[in-house]
Amino acid sequence: MTDGLWSQAHHDGSALYVPEPRVRLGGFVDVFLRAPRASDVTCAWARVINDGEPELIEAVLDRQDARDTWWRARLPVINPVVSYRWLLDGGPFGYQWLNGAGAHSHDAPDAFDFRLSVYDPPPDWATGTMYQIFPDRFAKSVDRPTPAWARAAAWDDPVIGEGPDTPRQLFGGDLDGITTHLDHIASLGVGTIYLTPFFPAESNHRYNASTFAQVDPLLGGDAAMARLAAGARARGIRLMGDLTTNHCGDTHEWFRAALADARAPEAGFFFFTDHPRQYDAWWNLREMPIFDHRSRELRRRLYDGPDSVVARWLGPHALDAWRIDVANMTGIHGDIHLSHEVAVTIRRTMSQVTSESFLQAESNHDASRDLLGDGYQGTMNYAAFARPLWQWLLPPQSRPYQHGKYPALPNLPGDQVVKAMRGLSGVTPWQATLHAMNLIGSHDTHRVASLLVDPVRADVAFGMLAAYPGVPMIYAGDELGLTAMGPEYARIPMPWAHPERWDQRRLAQVRALYGARATSAALRRGGLRWVSIGDDALTFLREAPGETILVHAARADHEPVRLPHQVVGAALAGLAGTPDLMLDRDGRVTLPAHGPAIGLWRLPTSEARPG
Repeated sequence: MTDGLWSQAHHDGSALYVPEPRVRLGGFVDVFLRAPRASDVTCAWARVINDGEPELIEAVLDRQDARDTWWRARLPVINPVVSYRWLLDGGPFGYQWLNGAGAHSHDAPDAFDFRLSVYDPPPDWATGTMYQIFPDRFAKSVDRPTPAWARAAAWDDPVIGEGPDTPRQLFGGDLDGITTHLDHIASLGVGTIYLTPFFPAESNHRYNASTFAQVDPLLGGDAAMARLAAGARARGIRLMGDLTTNHCGDTHEWFRAALADARAPEAGFFFFTDHPRQYDAWWNLREMPIFDHRSRELRRRLYDGPDSVVARWLGPHALDAWRIDVANMTGIHGDIHLSHEVAVTIRRTMSQVTSESFLQAESNHDASRDLLGDGYQGTMNYAAFARPLWQWLLPPQSRPYQHGKYPALPNLPGDQVVKAMRGLSGVTPWQATLHAMNLIGSHDTHRVASLLVDPVRADVAFGMLAAYPGVPMIYAGDELGLTAMGPEYARIPMPWAHPERWDQRRLAQVRALYGARATSAALRRGGLRWVSIGDDALTFLREAPGETILVHAARADHEPVRLPHQVVGAALAGLAGTPDLMLDRDGRVTLPAHGPAIGLWRLPTSEARPG
């Protein structure tokens, strides 16, 4: 177990360490380093990169208290992205670098430097818990005629998880059905509903759109979207749509025009190798032809300017945010690499419509190249949160593994899990980490209850999701304990008519956890400071001006974690059903040593803003 982390110097991009959230080009920004009195740090410098050249800036003593010494460095903002790290004395060799991945007694790559940018941060509402809805499977308001491409299903029918009928099985969920259940969604502490695609398409998932000009009539059309938006806003909930900028469907009006005439402007929207018979498609699925973003007319129609698809669906009667499907692939094709231009243009268009918009990217690996602040503002955080957490919480399994398109999930001890989390978060700016969509399940994964098997380990997953930096995303039905293995099988209709199938204990836990998060500045925006890392237990602090939350997660029984009063104060007030804790006679707090378990406590001390 790695104890004593609380005594190490610390910095992150949260308000305690970077009090000024808006950095201006040509100005200066103060950054702060916390050096606990128990550490051996006696001086510090900030190394900043200015016009490509590193420079050391000596930090000055800002203040001291009984626990910590705070150092301050003033950095010039010469470039739009300020890249910096700390150089400290102390450590085993009297020399250590501190960057986003932690402390090092050797030179480290610049990729892990802390970063600040001059680009506007996401709006305040964007830290609220998300709730993902796959519209066909959430709720049904009326019966509608089944289109020719579809295979109708009754609401309680089993999901067809494999075969040609999988994308054709239509349960008939719609947007008015979602509106009917907004009170349930609000009861979970949700701030944003994330809808998978709502445009017409010849599939239940709708990622192969036939047009971007209207809401699918099978979902109730544009009027149903307006009703959903109004009902959500009345409850303080925003809407995020899902847009495929990488491809469309082979029934899309643009693609049909391109097939009909090789000289049509739409023919330049796609990659034809032998018009009209051969064209490039996503994962070689002919029903999803890839867009060629070299076409100015495609960009104008899809995401560049006030008349684009991106702009049209933003506003009080529809969306506040976009999630871009397979953003990691968009604009990249062979020797064409326009992904950054695509992201920046989408962001610019959104900001022209409203300053309160929020842009997310889908990526299942390292997305740092897309997250410097001028384009995507966060990513679906499979890499730095979901996969490491799954690897820690999975039940023990045999070593031999069958790999598919992606690496399988091995069991890992806590130190390896935290290395992955810190390493993959350390290459992105703090604002991108704070606004990443953390998840423990989605429409593209197994149901978390089935993946982890043990319902108490699932408790830990929900607790970590609520407590870790980022925007937690709950996949509709996980709060009821729905079970299924296989992403397609996991797209289960919500059992509204069968409350006997609900896991009421899980539902109560989710309401308690995410209700507490909704009222906590530390859990929504606070920094992250690790205090203990063991094979089976992870302990960290979420820190914001005026509030500190201690989080202790365990996957099994473990050696007790004992923290001194300098870290936790005199008493810890439990959150979301966690019992309170008091100091032991020797001036330490002993955290519960049983597991699986999750505990959250509000510390009695508050941090004053540095400076």
